[in-house]
Amino acid sequence: MEDLLAAPARVYVAGHRGLVGSAMVRRLRADGYEVLTRTRSELDLRDATATAAWLRDTRPDAVVLAAATVGGIMANSTRPVPFIEDNLQIQLSVISGAHACSVRRLLFLGSSCIYPRLAPQPIREEALLTGPLEPTNEPYALAKIAGIVQVRSYRRQYGAAYICAMPTNLYGPGDNFDLESSHVLPALIRRFHEAKRDGLDEVVLWGSGTPRREFLHVDDLADACVTLLRRYDEDMPVNVGCGDDLTIGDLAGLVREVVGYEGRIAFDTTKPDGTPRKLLDVSRMTALGWKPRITLRDGVASTYASWLNTGEPQAARRAAVGA
Repeated sequence: MEDLLAAPARVYVAGHRGLVGSAMVRRLRADGYEVLTRTRSELDLRDATATAAWLRDTRPDAVVLAAATVGGIMANSTRPVPFIEDNLQIQLSVISGAHACSVRRLLFLGSSCIYPRLAPQPIREEALLTGPLEPTNEPYALAKIAGIVQVRSYRRQYGAAYICAMPTNLYGPGDNFDLESSHVLPALIRRFHEAKRDGLDEVVLWGSGTPRREFLHVDDLADACVTLLRRYDEDMPVNVGCGDDLTIGDLAGLVREVVGYEGRIAFDTTKPDGTPRKLLDVSRMTALGWKPRITLRDGVASTYASWLNTGEPQAARRAAVGA
């Protein structure tokens, strides 16, 4: 099989400080690629003119578009405007700018929330645009769907070798542990850590605990993305996941065990659950010879250890007590 992006190609990773982008930088450098990055202060990707100029001056061989405004159910529910506007602006700037300077490969990172709320499980890529979205993250999902359509349009009109990957729920080192904007897994790690630290008898979680979710370590995603950049060049987005899921209640139990919290778990059923189930069909990805290597328990344990090592939990504690 032809290698579509052999090292030492020059790859621009947009969003290199985020969870996905930082994992991509680690993996690409380990594989011998030259990685290009810019911070937001150096290049605001919402600015189409500046983005196009930088890409024209730099001329990378490939772009990994991992930059995005992201967050959990609370952030999506309370601040929907940046989830649609920021992401649309970023995608339009980067994808059009890459094409204008003849970047030969581009990988757009979407999300499993693009699929209908009640899509048949496991969700195949063909389910896209076949039903209503989950209302709690509709702005973000619509922005990501627009990105997929933009990539497809460049493929169809110009023959661009641009592709899309749709990851399941991600976690790992460098995740966002802020309780106001984080996704479920880092939020659970922090909640149980703080409950253990403070000697609380009970942790109350949003929803019923019955929705099922699939989780993939971000380093496994980075491995999958490199596989796609090197081997895949088709119109259809590709799901990236592990092929297994569990309930939020079971996830909470696993995180509680890893953290070592011995109190009770309660659920506030007045709060929203989100999509009932979101398990991806990953047969396209596995057909390329890829499969994940990090188990959920091992991944949660290493993510917790990584967070503790950053010093953030201690800093948050000092701030809370006014130290």
